[in-house]
Amino acid sequence: MNIRQSLLAASALLVSTAGASLAQSVGYPSRPVNVIVAFPPGAPNDFIVRLIGEPFNAAMKQPLIADNRSGAGGNLAAELVARSPADGYTLLATIDTVVTINPHLYKKLSFKADADLRPVIYLANTAQTLVCNPAVPVKTVAEFVAYAKTHDLNYASGGQGTPGHLSAELFIAATGLKMTHVPYKGPGPATQDVIGGQVPCGFLATPVVMPHVKSGKLNALGVTSSKRVPIAPEVPTIAEAGVPGYEAAFGEILLMPKGTPDAIVKYVNETIGNILKQPEVRERMLASDLEFVPNTPAEAATRLKRETQKWNAVIDRLGLQLD
Repeated sequence: MNIRQSLLAASALLVSTAGASLAQSVGYPSRPVNVIVAFPPGAPNDFIVRLIGEPFNAAMKQPLIADNRSGAGGNLAAELVARSPADGYTLLATIDTVVTINPHLYKKLSFKADADLRPVIYLANTAQTLVCNPAVPVKTVAEFVAYAKTHDLNYASGGQGTPGHLSAELFIAATGLKMTHVPYKGPGPATQDVIGGQVPCGFLATPVVMPHVKSGKLNALGVTSSKRVPIAPEVPTIAEAGVPGYEAAFGEILLMPKGTPDAIVKYVNETIGNILKQPEVRERMLASDLEFVPNTPAEAATRLKRETQKWNAVIDRLGLQLD
């Protein structure tokens, strides 16, 4: 039996022992489970959903189908899931800003992610990285700040209200810089344009940009998290690189429509939690700067509430609104 087969077998065994009786009691799942991914292929949430697809199928005996619906900082996908039947067959995979930030940034939304969706599990912790095209004559955060004070700089992000956008706005407020935001439909397209020189720099998802940093196509100046990331320990945090107190960390999360039965939410949490703890899955996640920390639906809800309070205070302080 090879490693992949061992992984699938172990996943099925863990889930069968942990949640078989619960699955029988709710009769779930009896058909494929759809996951609406709020960002394009290549984004961290998309990577995770596709990574766990086969183990999920082995454990649940039903496929996990990824459907990318990017746009409006994750709001398009979130609304689609919020308006879906609360039966456990339509899930949302996204960055947690869709719940913690967007309802405060977008005042005219016809739904409220924080009220219309319920958390299932935090899939991973992740951060953003400040990167520049090698043609920009800076190698450190201090050099970047000095350069930006004498040049008109644009910066790319994965979209309005996304972690990259908020990380950049927090950075701008802390340094007193003036930069123009160039939003994209996801960190992948934004990264390609920074590599191509259409935009000089960007605040972009670390898992997306780091392979290009390793290949020399981008220069990484600092990560937004409170500690250095395992896949690039040589890259300092922005705080230690000269912006004291700066931190912008985020989480990839799975959600379901409000009203989904507790038994289904618990079962999906246990199933995916067991898959994410498997050595091969964990290794591939960490290699992409995605760290899974086991959590229950209640713990995920508590974290969402805490992050909402933190970021709403930041948004109010910066005076940000996107509609």
